[in-house]
Order: sequence, then structure tokens, then C-alpha cells
Amino acid sequence: MNEMWSQLFSLKYDKPRTLQIQIRQQLIEAITNGLIRPSEILPSSRVLSKELNVARNTIISAYKELEYDSYIVAKNRKGYYVNEKIFDSYSSEIKGSNIATDSPEWIEKLLVKKPSTKANILKEKWQDSLYPFIVGQSDQKLIPFNEWREVTKLSLTVPEIKKWNIDHVDSDDHSLVKQIQSKVLPKRGIWANKNQILITSGSQNAIFMIASLLVNKSITIGIENPGYPDVRNLLSLKTDNIVSIPVDEQGIIVDKISANHDIIYTTPSHQYPTGVTMSMERRKQLLEKAHKNNTVIIEDDYEAELNFLKKTNPSLKSLDKHDNVIYVGSFTKAFAPGLRLGYMVATEALIKEARAIRRLMIRHIPANNQRSVAFFIGLGHYHKMFTKIQKNNKERWHLINKKIEQEPLLSCTPTIGGSTFWIKLPEKISAKDLSNKLIKMGVILRPGDTSFADENPPENYIHLGYSAIDTNKINKGMDIIINQIKKMMNL
Repeated sequence: MNEMWSQLFSLKYDKPRTLQIQIRQQLIEAITNGLIRPSEILPSSRVLSKELNVARNTIISAYKELEYDSYIVAKNRKGYYVNEKIFDSYSSEIKGSNIATDSPEWIEKLLVKKPSTKANILKEKWQDSLYPFIVGQSDQKLIPFNEWREVTKLSLTVPEIKKWNIDHVDSDDHSLVKQIQSKVLPKRGIWANKNQILITSGSQNAIFMIASLLVNKSITIGIENPGYPDVRNLLSLKTDNIVSIPVDEQGIIVDKISANHDIIYTTPSHQYPTGVTMSMERRKQLLEKAHKNNTVIIEDDYEAELNFLKKTNPSLKSLDKHDNVIYVGSFTKAFAPGLRLGYMVATEALIKEARAIRRLMIRHIPANNQRSVAFFIGLGHYHKMFTKIQKNNKERWHLINKKIEQEPLLSCTPTIGGSTFWIKLPEKISAKDLSNKLIKMGVILRPGDTSFADENPPENYIHLGYSAIDTNKINKGMDIIINQIKKMMNL
């Protein structure tokens, strides 16, 4: 066999994709890149299977699928050839001739916002680290693989595909809305009808839609400080009137909110990033002030399901008697970070407009994902998964909290759950420098400076996550962190 053929393939036996799928994908890539000419015959299944050291049936199956998809054609007694018609839809333009490296003139003329220039959290490469104290990711060992396979299979039956494989325009999956109504919201004390619920692509998508509907240059927004930088940056696209409101051990300090604040954004269940839970007294005070001043509250119920030391406080939405609260929930933070699925609960008038603006943006959330999550909740997997996460997070919380209590160089805001610690380091320690040194030792953690809205933010805070790290590695990882801090202080 021509040496070229063996060079076209790079098969990985430990990959989740089967060998047949890998062979198909690599042949498609070779065909579309012009490495195999239409006039050239493909190796026989017997020859290629021997060359790649795979079963002959694997090659036969791959060829059959490629023929079905019209990439190759069979010629009697001759074998398989690349289908010449596959190139009919390709442009005759020379490859790469229209690619420009310099920005066109209109960029500087018309580009009015540059969100990429805002201070934000850097993307961490944590998957291969030994001690991933990362925020917002999940432990791969806790992913309910069998349950996900089950619900995905259910959503891929012919009757279900017929239901979700149409353009729903601006509608949501009625079964998912029903599951949210009956099994998710009641745990937060919220009872809503279907016209008060909108499915979103995660909490940030919900907040973007709210901002698009309610915020203009004249609107003043109060946001927690420290707080979630993505939301701060998102809102800054709509208005420059963003006021930082400090937080303490009871949550956002309501006395610092003035009457001219039109909107307040808060994370009361587990404040981002400090992790504190807003007290009942503070919740009532915030709602009273919002009613008095006709202020809208955006309640981002971040990690509400992850209280394990005390009973969860009711949501602001459940306590709101005057429809001042817009409630934002998400399935992504602790449940499935890559899923990007959430929901918004508000008065019918706002949901009507949010549905309309979502239609203009993306029409609707992918219906197959909605149906799979509806099955996941309805079959009890959602509750079972959070029970397991709570158990694991509680054990990890105690291990880290004990290390902090034993080490006078560290201090943190008291929390009653969640998945992170907000740790204050000695003032002479730069969290960024510490992070850079720890990366070389396999430890990933997040410097806290980007969470502050200040022009010159404190540099001695770290945001330490424990949702993705193996419980058995926590003590060793914490020892590495503490020893490095001592080394930086010459202790």
C-alpha cells in the first residue's frame, strides 16, 4: 500500500470515539482537503485493515457510512473512489487568497464597544493539573454518565426527535418548563405559571436580555463589590452608571444603596466571590428598600442548591410581594458547566418582552438539550446528583476550612456551603505571583483582583474552588499552597 495512506491516519485507542468514527473523520478530512483525488482508488478493506491493525469489519463499516453520506462511490469490481460531485458545492476561489491579516478601516470607525479590553478572569488550563482548585468546574468523577446516556437516548427516539426537530420560533420545551415549575422552583419557595418562566442559555444570557430591555445610559445600577466581573462588564456595555456596593458577612450592605439606584444585581445564596449567604434580616431590608424606591432587583441565585451546613434561606423572589425581583437560575454552575442552560422568572409582562428579544438573538434554546434536561429532572437524576455533590462538597469544605483555621497566614469569610473559599493572604503576597509559582507545581487557583471594581484592587485575595478537585488531594494541595506562601514571606 502507498505510504501516503498510512500517514493519513492517526488512531487513538484510548479515545471515547470508536476506531470506525476516527477512520471516517480522518478520511473526510483528507477528501475535503484534496489529499485524495477523485481519480484515486481507496485501499481495499482487507489491505487498509491490515495496515492500520484494525478489524476488517471496522473498515467496511467506515466505507459504507462514507458511501451513504456521498463522500465515496463504489465502482463494480474496482473498489471505492472519491465522489467527484462532493466538490460541486465548493468555491472555485483559491484557498487562502481572501484571508486578510490586517483589520479593515471600518473596524476603528464603527466598533463602539471593546469588551475584550475589560478586566476579566483568565481561562485556566486546569484539566491536567494535579491540584485543580478551580472555580466553576465539576469533578469529572461525579458526572452521572449513565444517567446522561439514558436521558439522551430517550430524547433521541423517533417520536421525541419529531417533537424537538422543528423550529419552535420563540417557544420553550413545555416538559422542561413543567419540571422547573414543579421540582426546581418550589425548593426556592417560588410558585410561577408558565408565562412567568423563560428558558435561557445560562444566567449570563438572562442578565444580558434583562440589560437589553431595562438598561440605557441614564440607568444607575448597583452591583456587589467584590462581584462577578462578567456581569459588571456586561452591564457596562449599556451604561456607565455602575455603582459598587460593598458586602460583609451578611451579604450586600443595603444601607449603602441609595434611592437613585434603578437596578440592584445581587447573588444572595452564595455571594460571588465571597461565598457569604445573605441573612434573612438583610433580605427583608433589601426588599423593603426596593419597594420604597421602586428599584428592580436581579437575583442571581448562584449555587442555591449547595448549602450543607445550614438550611437554605428562602429566595428573594419567594419573599417579594411587589414584583420587584427578577429571578435568574442556572443548571450550569454546579450541575453541568458545559450545558449552558438556565431560566428566568419574572412578571409576565417582562417575560413576554424577554421572549421576543431572545427570538431576535437566537430564536430559542436548542430543543434537544431542553428535552434531555427535562428527562434528567423528571427521572429523579437531578435531585440524586445534587445530593451527591452536597455530600462531596461538605467533606471538601471541612478539609479546607480546617487548614485555614490552623494557618494564621490565611483568613476567609465564613460560609455555610457553596463550592469556593474567598481567602485573604498577607498583604505583601501578590496572588498573581503566587498563582504563577503554583502552576509549576501542578496547583491551579484563581487570583481575586479581577473580582474588584476598584481601579487599584487589592492583590492579596484568592478565589479557591473545590468542586473539581479530588477530595483525597485537598490536604496535599493546601500544604503546597501554604508552604509556597511561607517561602514568599521568607518564613
